[in-house]
Amino acid sequence: MRGAIRNLPVSQVLLGAFCTGIAAADLSRVHGIGPAGLAVGSSVLAAAALPGQRLALVLLGVALTGWWWGSARLDAIDRSPLTALLGTAERARVVVTAPPRRSRFAVRIEAQVQRFGDLAVSEPVLLELPAGRAPAQGDVLDVLGVLAPPHGPENGFDERTYLRRHGIHVVLRGDRWRVIGHRGGLGGVADGLRAFVTRGLSQGAGGEHRAVLLGVVLGADEGLSQSLRDRFRASGLYHLLAVSGQNVALVAGGALFVAWLAGIPRLVGELGALAAIAAYVLAVGAQPSVVRAGIAGALGSIAWLLARERDRWWFLLVGALVLLAWNPYTLFDAGFQLSFAAVIAIFTMAPRIGRALEGYPVPRKIGLFLAVSTACGLATAPILWLQFHAVPLLAVPANVLAAPAVGPLLGLALTAAAVHPLAPTAAAVLTWLAGWCAAYLALCARLIGGLPFAQVRSGWAAAAIGLGAAVAGTYAWRRCRSRS
Repeated sequence: MRGAIRNLPVSQVLLGAFCTGIAAADLSRVHGIGPAGLAVGSSVLAAAALPGQRLALVLLGVALTGWWWGSARLDAIDRSPLTALLGTAERARVVVTAPPRRSRFAVRIEAQVQRFGDLAVSEPVLLELPAGRAPAQGDVLDVLGVLAPPHGPENGFDERTYLRRHGIHVVLRGDRWRVIGHRGGLGGVADGLRAFVTRGLSQGAGGEHRAVLLGVVLGADEGLSQSLRDRFRASGLYHLLAVSGQNVALVAGGALFVAWLAGIPRLVGELGALAAIAAYVLAVGAQPSVVRAGIAGALGSIAWLLARERDRWWFLLVGALVLLAWNPYTLFDAGFQLSFAAVIAIFTMAPRIGRALEGYPVPRKIGLFLAVSTACGLATAPILWLQFHAVPLLAVPANVLAAPAVGPLLGLALTAAAVHPLAPTAAAVLTWLAGWCAAYLALCARLIGGLPFAQVRSGWAAAAIGLGAAVAGTYAWRRCRSRS
């Protein structure tokens, strides 16, 4: 084990130790300067220790520092001045920080309370408004409402715990509200970028087509009907509605392609790619998958600018570090778990599965896609069961069917958003074409997700399938090993 650690780059080992320390705070928190003192002591001892012991002491110090930092961040996230005012009705100044989600009875929105009565505060809340019209992301509202606690465990979902992990401890139930302004700063820039992309996709596609487009491009699934959302989940295509590395790669590649067409030097093109990635991440919002992909893409451009070797594992660890350092509760987020499990599977399992398929009459591109889809499906299945108590069985064929439309949809939609201010008619044509790709994805989701055996919800059936997959995987691994 020690030899395996020594073979890894030191930067990866240190990042892993810091992430492990932050994650430990989710299990048990430490307070005061004790851990920080131990970390400093470990570093001092490492300077005088033997070479064989030096790395272990440094890792201990880094892990303790991460543990202390994670504990401090969790304490800050759990701090809620508004909790003491539950049941109080006041006029509040609220900033809408996310797109609204509608139901039959209410509009629910993530928001930030800046003032509640005479109390100046900056605390995230879940804003609940009467059904009907809804404010836009970035609007500053004057709301007359009452503070209420979130719902506890109900029908298999614990809203209170889910919201607490996102720093939300109270629900503000508004009775009357009005828009009094729009936020500025970096949040205002993000609102403007999101509105820019949305306007670019506003003509040429409508209804369900536009809802799927916005879901794939911006990770916004609130426009989809509940039935279609369920079909995407059952078919194993729901990951298409969460922005991932493919989106970020297209954004960066598009910026580099435009720079090449314009005859701009590669150095300027890479700077433009960095700016495009940052703008896209701001427009989408702080979803774990897009933050991870954005960090990886940005570090890739920076590595080129500095003439450094690109290390995909280092990029992955930096993404995990940023997300966990900001909110250690992110470790429990389904999007975080699924995104990182899928990427690790692509790095480790997909090449082996691809080599196993080389002896079969499968075209190389299709074999590569099958290997990636199978690896991701196997790695994410346990997480899907633990998080949602359902596992899609037909995710691989569903993704094979959907794959031809995903790349063209993203390319057409992002191009339409970019050219809309200069050529609205051309943007409408591109959006119309992208809308048909979106219609095809919806058809795949309904076709596969509507089959009676598309997903497993029985615990016994899931255990039997898992056991069968483990036996088959063991057999395939031994056969592949005997061949080699």
